[in-house]
Amino acid sequence: MEKVEVKELLEAGVHFGHLTRKWNPNMAPYIYMERNGIHIINLYKTAAKIEETSEALAKIAASGKKILFVATKKQAKDIVAEKAGAVNQPYITERWPGGMLTNFVTIRKAVKKMAAIDRMKKDGTFNSLSKKERLQVNRLRAKLEKNLGSISDMTRLPGALFVVDIMREHIAIKEAQKLNIPIFAMVDTNSDPREVDYLIPANDDASKSIDKILSIVTSAVADGLNERKAERADKDAKSQKGDAKKAQPAKKAEKAVASEEEE
Repeated sequence: MEKVEVKELLEAGVHFGHLTRKWNPNMAPYIYMERNGIHIINLYKTAAKIEETSEALAKIAASGKKILFVATKKQAKDIVAEKAGAVNQPYITERWPGGMLTNFVTIRKAVKKMAAIDRMKKDGTFNSLSKKERLQVNRLRAKLEKNLGSISDMTRLPGALFVVDIMREHIAIKEAQKLNIPIFAMVDTNSDPREVDYLIPANDDASKSIDKILSIVTSAVADGLNERKAERADKDAKSQKGDAKKAQPAKKAEKAVASEEEE
């Protein structure tokens, strides 16, 4: 797991909170001081929370469950798409589709519709449509891709949610709470940390800060995935050894029968 250095967090501007008048009193334990009307986050507490969060996320990844990353704000979109995509995890960076979790069956239908259009293009059915129909189908495919492209491989509900800016993504938070899906999040000084299960007190507005936190978090996810891969390989190796042992007595018996026949 990537070591969390307070100096690196400082350089990335993770410590900058919001204006003091916009603060949420529940974030008081994570605030170090106030400077020029802005709250400064205690980075030692941030580092401790990052380690706790990373450990939990690695376990979820190792169990084979997906972690859905959610960030629709401009400065976080590309970072989340890149980092989550690199570890093969689903993400939402456009508008949150209402009922994404609570009405997952309907969302899956939309994903299947996208797959059906792709099949039409492969088998030549698409070419038999009129120009107007082809245009409509292409528009529908583009719209579905924009909203649901990154979750097209998600066949079941995620094992956890990772959110950047819980105030902006309040609908996603509410849906996850209803379904008891663990919520991990970057929480700034203007937000209520009680809304999530695992928080990382951090600046959720600056792209450098988001990039730093996401790099550490997705590195932990990658560790969990590698652990799962190693366990599987170990299991397969043991299974092959077991099969080989079972096969040995059978071979001996075959040889004995063959020698008897020769006599």
